[in-house]
Amino acid sequence: MDLTNINVIRELFSRHGFSFSKALGQNFLINPAVCPKIAEMGGCKEGVCAIEIGTGVGVLTKELAKRCDKVIAIELDERLKPVLAETLAEFDNVEVIFADVMQTDLNEIVGKFGGKDVVVCANLPYYITSPVIMKILESRLRIKSLTVMVQREAGDRICAVPGTRESGAVSYAVRYYSEPRLLFKVNRGSFMPSPNVDSEVIKLEITDRNKLPNDVEKMLFRLIRSGFSQRRKQLLNPLSGELKMPKEELCGMFLAVGIKPTARAEELKLEDYIELAKRLMG
Repeated sequence: MDLTNINVIRELFSRHGFSFSKALGQNFLINPAVCPKIAEMGGCKEGVCAIEIGTGVGVLTKELAKRCDKVIAIELDERLKPVLAETLAEFDNVEVIFADVMQTDLNEIVGKFGGKDVVVCANLPYYITSPVIMKILESRLRIKSLTVMVQREAGDRICAVPGTRESGAVSYAVRYYSEPRLLFKVNRGSFMPSPNVDSEVIKLEITDRNKLPNDVEKMLFRLIRSGFSQRRKQLLNPLSGELKMPKEELCGMFLAVGIKPTARAEELKLEDYIELAKRLMG
């Protein structure tokens, strides 16, 4: 069954009484070149297991199942149960869990893979891109990487280098936990129905290089969130209010770790925020 053929999909949906949900951000891939690339570049191979978030009709799920030892897919829309029962019938190494990924214990799912290497691959609905990515990163799951399709603007922001104009709070958070990079772009015509924006596939290689004590880590993200909440202002202003600390005292800490008192949030490197968080918690 060719799950990238529009006529096949329409016939499949007609038989099972399925219709797209705008509320769930459902845009299913119909470009036959995309999912094999996601699976290959996502590190799917023998000896590796995969978690998929959002199955659609199972087009990416099938590519993961062909390559990985086991696939566990998390899908919110229970209306897809009969569709997936048909499209994934040939695979005995796929388990579909119908649940909200934001309410799912991902550590429990990783535990089902028996210690094998684990990767995450997904075509993420645009409206939950950042929450899902941050849930996975903050959980510090025993996984090697996330390879996900996201809205192009979101992907550019996630992969932006901290300390550049393109960066945002999510750029720093993602870079703390991983090494992000853009893999390839996907135009809007690759989906059914076609969204109003283009997409891109990004990969986040998980790293522990920035692992900090919990109190310092919490302060780090507090500083980043506060700074970018008023990114046009000099960083001293929002941080002074957030920390309830006189500007003069905070300015001294800035200078001690090599931060200009006039710096704005986006001008600091991740390392600058880390050093400031350490100083504040020291």
